[in-house]
Amino acid sequence: MRRRTQPFEPATMSEQDGVRYLHLGTPWVQGAMRVRKPQSLELEYVQRMMAWMLWRPQDEVDQGHAAQLGLGAASITRFTYKVLRMRTTAVELNPTVIGACRLWFQLPADDARLQVVEADAGAWVQDAANLQSADVLSVDLYDHDAAAPVLDSDAFYAACHGVLAHGGLMAVNLFGRDTRFAASAARIASAFGLDQVWSLRPTREGN
Repeated sequence: MRRRTQPFEPATMSEQDGVRYLHLGTPWVQGAMRVRKPQSLELEYVQRMMAWMLWRPQDEVDQGHAAQLGLGAASITRFTYKVLRMRTTAVELNPTVIGACRLWFQLPADDARLQVVEADAGAWVQDAANLQSADVLSVDLYDHDAAAPVLDSDAFYAACHGVLAHGGLMAVNLFGRDTRFAASAARIASAFGLDQVWSLRPTREGN
């Protein structure tokens, strides 16, 4: 898979009031974990990204495959793997993020149900080996500037649609107050169908 040649922003950590935060060289928060409750979902927007569970029969969730593009602080990864007991694949391009999650954010080692892939998410969704492989796809692709999704094209969302198995669901983190939100939402609707897309009100932070 294609790899980026320019240097990655180093992953760093801060901690306040029992919550550990992931950063990429700026004050922007890339993820969070409550140290005493590592399996809980600390950030509101991450909780909302689990809305797909409303459309999945509860007794079938643990039989599914959850794929995640963008590791963040591994909150979704830990939740789908440890709480929902799903087979889980997380795709992350920045190796320092993977290392930080192993060191500071209780990301488990790979095993039969968990695979953390150091790869470009755009290449991963276009790989024929991943076609119709995921029951749930969580997309949260922001870099150290957190200005806009790093992958946000019509072709990217069409490839995401191709990754989903029949009846599969995708959750995407977008900045709802950003002027680019409408354009991103339109591209998603073009790939999935307008009647298949729902958006939630922005959180206080704008996600």
